[in-house]
Amino acid sequence: MSEPLIRLSNLTLTHERRPAVHHVSGHFVPGSLTAIVGPNGAGKTTLLRAVAGLHPIGEGRLEAPPADRIALLAQQSTLDRSFPIPCLDVVLMGHWSRVGAFRAVSRQMRQQAREALAAVGLEGFEASPIGSLSAGQFQRVLFARLLVQDAQIILLDEPFNAVDARTAADLLRLIRQWHGEGRTVIAVLHDLELVRREFPHCLMLAREAIAWGETEAVLTSANRLRARMTAEGWDEISATCELAA
Repeated sequence: MSEPLIRLSNLTLTHERRPAVHHVSGHFVPGSLTAIVGPNGAGKTTLLRAVAGLHPIGEGRLEAPPADRIALLAQQSTLDRSFPIPCLDVVLMGHWSRVGAFRAVSRQMRQQAREALAAVGLEGFEASPIGSLSAGQFQRVLFARLLVQDAQIILLDEPFNAVDARTAADLLRLIRQWHGEGRTVIAVLHDLELVRREFPHCLMLAREAIAWGETEAVLTSANRLRARMTAEGWDEISATCELAA
């Protein structure tokens, strides 16, 4: 078995010292394709952000590669589309780790961005402002940015939310492609049938890790019931985590 690429050791993540992820241990191996499932408010997004280096560690340890090897696709609902930026410029942001704030974007980088838009079915949309796009088209733009970013670890937060069936199928093909290339893909998902069909590994999270392993062994009715009951046991006025103080 491969050595772990990402390792969680008694990991606690908090919001204002209230636990969002509570004492979770486990690991992701290189090239794995893993779904994270669980009730709303279970800490799924917080965990992805921590792996990406965007959320502080409350307690325990999280070992992961450098941030320039990790790409995070956030939920669409958290992104502001009101700024009049064209699709090509959004995709070019995938080169940020190589270009930074002061180096010019090369002709080759622009060509790669155009090819990425074509790969997601948006050839000819280079100059279109993102505010003019449908939810599905905008998600395709974000996947094109991931193609340009060319990271070894890809984190997807509800990638199929609010997109049409055709877009979801096209984006799923890209996920399969990344997995076939040996990249590590971790996705927060709600569609358990999709998880069963496409994702060999699964983490069921309800702030605590309910189960983590092969998907069929995780998505049992007993585990789903335990996740729901565990989530209901946490409330909005739950005590602060003393160990994360």
